[in-house]
Amino acid sequence: MSDHAQTPVRFRADVLAVPAYRQGATPTEPGYKLSSNENPFAPLPGVLEAMTGAFDINRYAAAAMPELRAEIGAEFGVDPAHVHLAAGSVAILYQLVQAAAAAGDSYLYAWPSFEAYPGLGLASGAEPVGVPLTAEAEHDLDAMAEAITERTRVILLCSPNNPTGPALRRADFERFMARVPADTLVVLDEAYREFVTDPEAVRGEDVLAAHPNLVVLRTFSKAYGLAGLRIGYGVGDPAIFRAAASVAIPLSVTGIAELAARASLTPEARAAHAERVAVLVERRDRLAAALRELGLAVPDAQGNFVWIPEAEQGGVPDVLALAAEFAERGTLVRPFAARGLRISVGEEESLPVIIDLVRAHLAQRGGVA
Repeated sequence: MSDHAQTPVRFRADVLAVPAYRQGATPTEPGYKLSSNENPFAPLPGVLEAMTGAFDINRYAAAAMPELRAEIGAEFGVDPAHVHLAAGSVAILYQLVQAAAAAGDSYLYAWPSFEAYPGLGLASGAEPVGVPLTAEAEHDLDAMAEAITERTRVILLCSPNNPTGPALRRADFERFMARVPADTLVVLDEAYREFVTDPEAVRGEDVLAAHPNLVVLRTFSKAYGLAGLRIGYGVGDPAIFRAAASVAIPLSVTGIAELAARASLTPEARAAHAERVAVLVERRDRLAAALRELGLAVPDAQGNFVWIPEAEQGGVPDVLALAAEFAERGTLVRPFAARGLRISVGEEESLPVIIDLVRAHLAQRGGVA
């Protein structure tokens, strides 16, 4: 059901029928914001220094940004033409779906997954097709392969899956790709790749060369802590990105974002970010283990968040009520009605708050604890 009010001018009915994407709210009292999968660490001093050196904000940034694209391309073993930049990887998702899928076409994705997926095709009129996850909160790749039709133009794979956490295994990914038509675009959305510790997980840089129809997406928002600057990238065939650029908003990546991204890729910054990621991964694993000790069926967590399913999947009796109880304590999490609750991994001090609130909720409502 849409939450759009009556508009003073005429809009498309299909647009008005779809709720807009909603960002995680900010706490209104002392607490923790665990609703948007943000990095709790402050920007690195070197990144801040690079940003403060930008005095030419009266000028547009150089659109090509060849140095940044070259640095990213080196990570994948490709030249800069294979790298595409945008204001966050979500912007590239919109570009790719709009460029590939028109009215009468469709695009596939697992569900629940990234909340923006269902709205990616609105502008072009493409039909979104969500394929339910498995009981383990993973992509059902067999069902997704069976859902491919001659109308399917794009397939979105989120690894690790936001909001549930599991990553795609490389062997499963390769079997799936063998069933995808060669002219169908596949997008491997790896916004949380840096947090993945599963040795069997697919890695975009390892599979890109074997699949000309594959685009790998990454972002500086999560592990690098640049969410407020909006910069992400895709790696793939240059012809794919030429098509994406045709529907892109021009000049959307700022020069300050470019400076921050380049500063984040220096050897010193990479080492510092790796240490921070390791801290968050340890907190994530400890949080997931503590929730499982309460009797909750928390899926494998490979991002910077954990997932508590609804009761039917071994979770809490009322995810909306639990989210409200968190909010009353000044801590915000992201509920998915009748599905589950996503909790971002934040400050160390937030962990006991989470466990206490979940334990109390289960005790009051006759849950599994």
